[in-house]
Amino acid sequence: MPYVDGYVMAVPRKNKSKYIQLAEESAVVFKDHGALSVVENWEDDVPTGEITSLPMAVKCEEGEDVVFSWIVWPSREARDVGNKAAIEDPRLQNWDLNLMPFDSKRMIFGGFTTIVEL
Repeated sequence: MPYVDGYVMAVPRKNKSKYIQLAEESAVVFKDHGALSVVENWEDDVPTGEITSLPMAVKCEEGEDVVFSWIVWPSREARDVGNKAAIEDPRLQNWDLNLMPFDSKRMIFGGFTTIVEL
């Protein structure tokens, strides 16, 4: 079964086009290093909860939206090798981390073993 890396983050609306450019560029790199697919999703119907919610989880501020993304890999092993190669890829090395279009300290991420796939 596939292995999935998932990400949730808050991105300022004013940076949407910058984020899309970053997502498109990084998707090519991850695909080149073995990812089966890269999916990026911009908030459309994401309620703020009273106890917990996606906006609360990433400490969404005024003028920010939630982005929910994932990368599908053939296996955990392929993900570990692919992530290492992607991080070392010169195309990702050229990014200025100070100019990222979102606050990476509020990004939530993790790797997941697929348990059901239809």
